[in-house]
Amino acid sequence: FIRVPYGDAEAAAEALKQHDDIVAVMLETIQGEGGISVPPEGYLSQLRTLCDQHEALLILDEIQSGVCRTGYWYAYQHDNILPDIVTSAKALGNGIPIAACLARGVAAETFAPGNHGSTYGGNPLACRTACTVLDIMERDGINQATQERGAWMQAAFSQALADIPGVVSIRGRGLMLGIELDRPATAIRQLALDEGILLNVTANNVIRMLPPLIIDQQQAQMIVDGVVKAIRKFYSEA
Repeated sequence: FIRVPYGDAEAAAEALKQHDDIVAVMLETIQGEGGISVPPEGYLSQLRTLCDQHEALLILDEIQSGVCRTGYWYAYQHDNILPDIVTSAKALGNGIPIAACLARGVAAETFAPGNHGSTYGGNPLACRTACTVLDIMERDGINQATQERGAWMQAAFSQALADIPGVVSIRGRGLMLGIELDRPATAIRQLALDEGILLNVTANNVIRMLPPLIIDQQQAQMIVDGVVKAIRKFYSEA
């Protein structure tokens, strides 16, 4: 593995140029644990072009960002590209454990029966559940609802936190949201819990929110109000 900075297409190009034995470029489409880092405009398209030029596979980890989380079935669709391999899980089973590896072209042809085994992998209950989840998401227009609710929440956070200098940025896509602060912020987890909100702090200073895809407007307002209150208390006690 050769690591290059996320969002830096030139670094990826240099690595591919210097190492002719690189077989794939692998990344999270949107970084989750890394702090809700959204790819710069054109970044994924540049990686797709580089992989084509160097005959390398483009592998995208969509465990967090996939299955309607960002307002598309998969986050790479925001950039109108097609990867060679995509990993998918979490929302796919709506609580029932299941994961999937989607592949096309040479990647699909290379991975043959017998290359990988799992005692319970692909069991009928999990697969039927996943198919039903996808049917219901399509029926209920979850992608459109996620786009609209996420855009509203980002705007609401931006307005409510505009007067707090310590808020570095508010970012994300759909209902994959992050608020970056200017200092370590793990204490906010308990402050938010006191307001009835469960959230996580990743990269030490980014509040990460992955609310349920089916939240209504009242619940979205409750999340915004609770998180804003927790952030204000965090800075007032600093």
